[in-house]
Amino acid sequence: MRHLTKIGLGLGTIGALALLAHPALAQDAAAVAAAAPPPLPEPSVDKGDTAWMLVSSALVLMMSIPGLALFYGGLVRTKNMASVLTQVLMIVCLASLIWVLWGYSLAFTGGSPFVGGLSKMFLAGVDATTNVATFSNSVQIPEFVYICFQMTFACITPALIIGAFVERVRFWPLMLFIVLWLTIVYFPIAHMVWYWDGPDAFVTAALQGQPAYDAALANSGYLFQMGAIDFAGGTVVHINAGIAGLMGALVLGKRTGFPREPMPPHSLTMTMIGAALLWVGWFGFNAGSNLEANGVTGVAFINTFVATAAAGFSWMIVEQLVRGKASLLGLATGVVAGLVAVTPASGFAGPMGAIVLGLIVSPICFFFIATVKRKLGYDDSLDVFGVHCIGGIVGALATGILVDPALGGQGIADYLAQPGTIQFTYLGWGPQVWIQLKAVIVTLLWSGVVSAILFFAIHKLIGLRPTVEAEREGLDITDHGERAYHY
Repeated sequence: MRHLTKIGLGLGTIGALALLAHPALAQDAAAVAAAAPPPLPEPSVDKGDTAWMLVSSALVLMMSIPGLALFYGGLVRTKNMASVLTQVLMIVCLASLIWVLWGYSLAFTGGSPFVGGLSKMFLAGVDATTNVATFSNSVQIPEFVYICFQMTFACITPALIIGAFVERVRFWPLMLFIVLWLTIVYFPIAHMVWYWDGPDAFVTAALQGQPAYDAALANSGYLFQMGAIDFAGGTVVHINAGIAGLMGALVLGKRTGFPREPMPPHSLTMTMIGAALLWVGWFGFNAGSNLEANGVTGVAFINTFVATAAAGFSWMIVEQLVRGKASLLGLATGVVAGLVAVTPASGFAGPMGAIVLGLIVSPICFFFIATVKRKLGYDDSLDVFGVHCIGGIVGALATGILVDPALGGQGIADYLAQPGTIQFTYLGWGPQVWIQLKAVIVTLLWSGVVSAILFFAIHKLIGLRPTVEAEREGLDITDHGERAYHY
């Protein structure tokens, strides 16, 4: 069991399986032998891969604390700084515990195409000797290392949501929402996109014939079976969190005084530090999602570099043209938009394609933040929907194009053509973008509908929003009895 970031069923795979299954060829030993892949060597664990994944896990944790906490904290008013820091830190604590108790099992064990089972609840059966597959045949990493890496994703995704409604949500009801949202929304989406048994299981099943292969494919996530590709979490993390944030903003309503009263960021310095930490940590997020230290890791690393730089540059150009000034806040926002957009494409695109992606995502996100939000009148406090959901959609759809080898992309791995020396295939822009679009729609519907129901139910039953008086005094005092700053 492990997380899918760069596998798809290529034409070579389909052709080989057709040979195995075709009745007219069943008696042709030469044809069957040519179609069937050779036996695989014994799996092994490489210390370099293990070390890289431990470093990547620490980098992704740094994205949440302190990166996201400072990025969001700097954008709110002084009276709510401590509340934002507390919310992010507590979400990391909660998500970590939930992940090892039941989250990992629901996300990364077999069960159904939509959610896993409870066979590894409380990490049952996991110890220092158990391993999981990577993306290379016969290469594995320790299961505890993989659990830690995926745990950091489970930490940051719900933390992203709160930016849409900061300064107007009560602490403990929010934590209840986080527990329910992780269980009902995040774990199933992660399972649908990233769960499969690894390349060795598919090759072994193919050797046994079509029924065994069909069974292996059936024991994988719904969107994986569909052929959706998401290297590091465009759907699972960004679209998922972005649409949930919008639902929260709509259910809670606007901040008291919005938009009449000015609500500028209290510390762009903190926001800049947070954005920088996010960018550095994102190398673990994207390049770590390859699960190995090899050439594709380098591809994801350089794409994370150049797409982000292009998006920051693009945002500043747009701001200068539209508003006459290029701002630090705009630059930081553009950097995050670039990181979001390149996430699903990071291990698939080539560097030039990643630059183009960075250049186009900023104008699109800027339009949603500056025009669509104002026209529709919703109060997405820190533009979680405008950056993460919209940027994630742009990246997810563009991945279906930028993976094309003709554009410098990596192609889609075909593990059955020549196991041990991976071949790559590509179905074409139309078919792959259509698959990507279906994955986006599934994520939007599942996360959007369930999140709205959870927000509404908790709001009506115990109350998500503080009183107007508490909101005006600030959540630092009313929720936590302390201030971030003392003058």
